[in-house]
Amino acid sequence: MDSIAQTLENVVERARALEEVRKRDLRNGDIVLVTTQNSQYTIWVLGGPHYWVWGGWFDSQRMSPVRMAINGCTWGGTAIKGDIVAACGLRLEFGNRVLTTRIRKIRVIRQGPHCSIN
Repeated sequence: MDSIAQTLENVVERARALEEVRKRDLRNGDIVLVTTQNSQYTIWVLGGPHYWVWGGWFDSQRMSPVRMAINGCTWGGTAIKGDIVAACGLRLEFGNRVLTTRIRKIRVIRQGPHCSIN
């Protein structure tokens, strides 16, 4: 097997074993808390491609909260897993191309059945 095929196979295997939060599994109003090596982010699901984001780089730029898309997560290169919001060991890429350090911890807080987000 050539080295490109081995590398691709390794990426696929690593992707299957990820602790991840998929975009399709989140509902409007859910909150995703992401702890990276250097920062913490709070991500509030608005629906569609948009989220309210606080923390990390956005706080340092005095932009928080900011309405932002999430492109997905990457291993640090150009390959991106676009169907997820966060995955342990990967880097989160926001819609403005800001890339976090590696994600260490993820916590999802679900919107309660009797909560209403306007």
